Amino acid sequence: MTAAPTNSPGALADRRPTLSGEEIVAHLVPPRQFATASLDSYRPDRDYPSQGAALAAIRTFATGWGAAKGGLFGRKKGPATKPGIYLDGGFGVGKTHLLAALWHAAPGRKYFGTFIEFTALVGALGYQPTVALLKGASLVCIDEFELDDPGDTRLMSRLLSDLVASGSRLAATSNTPPNALGEGRFAAEDFLREIDALAARFEIIRIDGLDFRRRDIEGHAVSLSNEDYDSQLAAMSGVVTSDDFDSLLGTLSKVHPSRYVQLVADTDAVGIRNVHAFVNQTDALRFVAFVDRLYDGQVRILATGEPLDQVFPAEMLAGGYRKKYLRAVSRMIALTTGSGV
Repeated sequence: MTAAPTNSPGALADRRPTLSGEEIVAHLVPPRQFATASLDSYRPDRDYPSQGAALAAIRTFATGWGAAKGGLFGRKKGPATKPGIYLDGGFGVGKTHLLAALWHAAPGRKYFGTFIEFTALVGALGYQPTVALLKGASLVCIDEFELDDPGDTRLMSRLLSDLVASGSRLAATSNTPPNALGEGRFAAEDFLREIDALAARFEIIRIDGLDFRRRDIEGHAVSLSNEDYDSQLAAMSGVVTSDDFDSLLGTLSKVHPSRYVQLVADTDAVGIRNVHAFVNQTDALRFVAFVDRLYDGQVRILATGEPLDQVFPAEMLAGGYRKKYLRAVSRMIALTTGSGV
């Protein structure tokens, strides 16, 4: 007779993650699923020529470090070249892969992080120490570039200006082109100057295509019965956790999103009981940031209750954060079905 698994899950609610400025800096590298990403390993979809065009644009941008000295970024004086490249497109078309591949190709000191990690770094270290740390880097990569409030708009615009002045090159990804950042979320016209200043620093490359996570997946995020939840969680190897959905949302409300990476560090699977639709957009946005960190860490999700791809009400999906929610839906389908792990 085979003994039953004795894996006893802990709870994320019991964790108290901390993240110093130095620890944030240590995390400014590509997520582990992109640790070996290269331009050669990117496979553009032939049905969408913009993917091949984006790959070619990144290859061209990457040659800047090997050019002869003289002019901007070591180039001989010639036509003005923007210091940044910006990959705009839907979720699941390979933008982060290309961004990570560019980071791997860059020489010298370089940084890769999400938008929220860079703003958190400023919060932890202060503005001038952050500039002093990052300035002169060969490349600064900013993934998930989304501006949710005017303060962050001004902060990032100023930071990027100072980094460009120090000779750093920039690369970013987002589901929204930079001249539309903030649209539908705050009064964009009041911050048009800052938004336009950001856009002016990037060559904008559009990538079209299907979400690669759903090309071979149909249906919804998996929702388990209570019995299957208990048995599957107990059978999981490694470090697992189990929390009630409302308890998890309460935990996320007490932890800065920049620390979510520490909240799930070294975790192989998270269990979430009694999932239900969101009624509060602040909770929904925190959960999106949490899902992003689970996806970066390739952490499996087991859940009961409402399927996780149905937790965002229609009114939320119709608002200014639609693309964030849809990205989270795509990632939750992958993480609950096991196709993203």
